[in-house]
Amino acid sequence: MTVRTRVAPSPTGEPHVGTAYVALFNWVFARQYGGQFILRIEDTDRERSDSASEAMIIEALRWAGIDWDEGPDREGPCGPYRQSERGAVYRRHVRDLIDGGNAFYCFCGPDRLDALRRAQRERGETSRYDGLCAGLDPEVSASRVEAGEPHVVRMRVPPDGVCRFEDRLRGTIEIPWSQVDMQVLLKSDGFPTYHLAVVVDDHLMGITHVLRGDDWINSMPKHALLYRHFGWDMPEHAHLPLLRNPDRSKLSKRKNPTSLHYFRDVGYLPEALLNYLGLMGWSMPDEREVFGIDEMVAEFDLDRVSTGGPVFDLEKLNWLNGQYIRNLTPDQFADRVGQWTLNRDRLAQLVPLIQSRTERFIDIAPQVDYLLGERRELSADLFDHRTLTAEDCKRVLHHALAMMATVRPWDSGALMGECRALAGAMDIRLRDFLFPLFVAVSGRAAALPLFDSMAFLGPDLTRTRLRSALAALGGISKKATKRLDKDFAALARGSRDRANN
Repeated sequence: MTVRTRVAPSPTGEPHVGTAYVALFNWVFARQYGGQFILRIEDTDRERSDSASEAMIIEALRWAGIDWDEGPDREGPCGPYRQSERGAVYRRHVRDLIDGGNAFYCFCGPDRLDALRRAQRERGETSRYDGLCAGLDPEVSASRVEAGEPHVVRMRVPPDGVCRFEDRLRGTIEIPWSQVDMQVLLKSDGFPTYHLAVVVDDHLMGITHVLRGDDWINSMPKHALLYRHFGWDMPEHAHLPLLRNPDRSKLSKRKNPTSLHYFRDVGYLPEALLNYLGLMGWSMPDEREVFGIDEMVAEFDLDRVSTGGPVFDLEKLNWLNGQYIRNLTPDQFADRVGQWTLNRDRLAQLVPLIQSRTERFIDIAPQVDYLLGERRELSADLFDHRTLTAEDCKRVLHHALAMMATVRPWDSGALMGECRALAGAMDIRLRDFLFPLFVAVSGRAAALPLFDSMAFLGPDLTRTRLRSALAALGGISKKATKRLDKDFAALARGSRDRANN
């Protein structure tokens, strides 16, 4: 048997460091056995997926040093490798499920489903579809579909009993069928959901081992059931421990930088980052912490991966990156610095900002120091303002962070538009609204234009600076965070309502 593994990211934003983590373990496992590693793009979310995000994923994984044998840019015998281009394949398999009585058309609309979930929550029950359409006569259902009535396709789930499946790292896992929803397989727009597409694609692409995050364990019954319905053998599964913040919560951009572009842009070496990711839940037999990817391939043992959530510690990564930097020769060091930020493409982004403000080249460094280096350490007095209180500044920073989670594309125009809209919703003059953001980003009273600076820094580094600004102001308690979250959600709903009217 030829080992075939894959990574299947969704192109819905900045490439996540967790994608590189999962890709690394799949890549190493495949290379260890002389197998193939596949990149597949899970772009069935039509509203959020875009080609720019796909390009960023490919660029970021290549920067990290991970390549693939088959993918959207490297065609192979199992393509296409974008799910959006495989619609006919999924529809054919859905038809087989319906004909076999293992799936059914569902005509329940959003209003009924919302009411059903509310009633179940009030009764303390698990939210799941109640099977109303599962008992419809197949001929009646087919005629309603032919008449153009909106519908989805759901899978049938056993009413009782337990689903048992094997996990390479955890052994036998049991999940009662009563906890498993009658999953939508084909959405009303004709696109598949992840659960259908991942099973069909893994089978047709010959995937032999699935190494993915342990947040997918609860989805295993749905996938195992689909394999059973199709009569296919299921690949071996190993659910890797998710990367964690220091407080043990799931690594997320709300608390820490997560974009691969962040690690590239602030000057981490890709080989150091891969080395660090290799330490997440696994260690070399001799416990040494500095090793190359070829050494990891030679020594890797999937059965030695720990199931405890590894903490992604930036201080530890900084130390490891320093080991790699100090091991470079002077010429290598100079070359890598040049590749990092003194290259023409990177400087080209700064030229429009600094050329008109420069009389001597020596004037450049003071203008861009906070863009090419660490911003000065902040203190609470920097946020003193004639109209905004410290609490006002916290509210602005909190709401700006929440807003930035969805800004796309990340450019000065989009940032300006979103900040202007948020300032209006908060009933704060734009100039006052921008003050705490300006201090958070640049750390000083005079700097280059704010939105251009944020666009250059990128979303992760910008958010990191806003979070540190909140810390400089004393932070926000959990209770206050919940209150501010509700406040922002209400403002966002109001903005959507005004846009729709």
